[in-house]
Amino acid sequence: MTLLKQFQIKHPIFLAPMAGVSTPALAAEVSNQGGLGSLGLGSSTLQDARQQILQTQALTQQPFQVNFFCHQSAALDQDGAKQWIEYLTPQFEKYHATAPSELKCIYHSFLDNDDYLNLVLETRPKAVSFHFGIPHAHQIQALKDAGILTMVSATNLTEAQAIEAAGIDVIIAQGIEAGGHRGIFNASLDSALMTADLVQLFTQHCNLPIVAAGGIMDGRQAQRLIKLGAAAVQLGTAFVQCKSSNANAAYRKALFNNPITQISSSISGRAARGLINHWHLHIDQPDRPTVATYPYCYDLGKQLNAAALAQGDEGFGAFWAGSNVVQIRDLEAADLINQLVLEMTQH
Repeated sequence: MTLLKQFQIKHPIFLAPMAGVSTPALAAEVSNQGGLGSLGLGSSTLQDARQQILQTQALTQQPFQVNFFCHQSAALDQDGAKQWIEYLTPQFEKYHATAPSELKCIYHSFLDNDDYLNLVLETRPKAVSFHFGIPHAHQIQALKDAGILTMVSATNLTEAQAIEAAGIDVIIAQGIEAGGHRGIFNASLDSALMTADLVQLFTQHCNLPIVAAGGIMDGRQAQRLIKLGAAAVQLGTAFVQCKSSNANAAYRKALFNNPITQISSSISGRAARGLINHWHLHIDQPDRPTVATYPYCYDLGKQLNAAALAQGDEGFGAFWAGSNVVQIRDLEAADLINQLVLEMTQH
């Protein structure tokens, strides 16, 4: 069975599940146009995740995916956190704000308990994808028994082989070009492989369908990856500018006006690619200490951004974007899907 038949979609185009940016409206627009819409629910509470899924189901009868974080939850290194807070304290003072004395765990992992699993089993989306790791065996089996397709992001061959061995249905080959956080299993082991190289590696050594993700902005790039062996492509940055995304005005403006990206772990505690701003220019200095534990570090990052915003400074925003953001186009989701399909058939 082809991937299109498996997912019951018309076009081999997936919307990347961007936590904080994806919305039910955007997911539904992509699905209604024949692609696979998505909801990034890794940063959502259980109640918010349920609401987003139900809203999407009300807007489309077509398949879509939901996405969760599958990181290994780690206890906060208190000494490291204290050092990181001290390092950022002068930035808070710049905005007449007080740095917090402790950091909170703002994101929970799908691995921590079965609450999100039960939500997925209750609401029955077509597919569920995972970032930063693989779910527990009993969770994978429960999803299989329910007929829900499973996908996991891989950034190197060992991750891809682990995904296949676990009984997952699809591997997402996420290259270094990708915006935001790549799904690296071990945050200290970044293989930094490009999307095209991952597709070729996985095609040679794995039997599962491959979805290419990272740096894809047009149909020509998509078709090249399909020719290399990908069954479909997944795009995120290209859709951030759509009116139905949750990106704020500053984020949208920066996508078009400052389209150069850099990877930093200072914002969240894990490496993530975003538009160059204060984080990269002022925080990522040669003497920067080791960042606080993920996702506690992100708690501090969000608080610093809030303090800056209160003084009219948008430079500490987490403006995630892929390396080819300069190629972004001002198109709504349906038109973008149509344009991608046209470009893919021309090559």
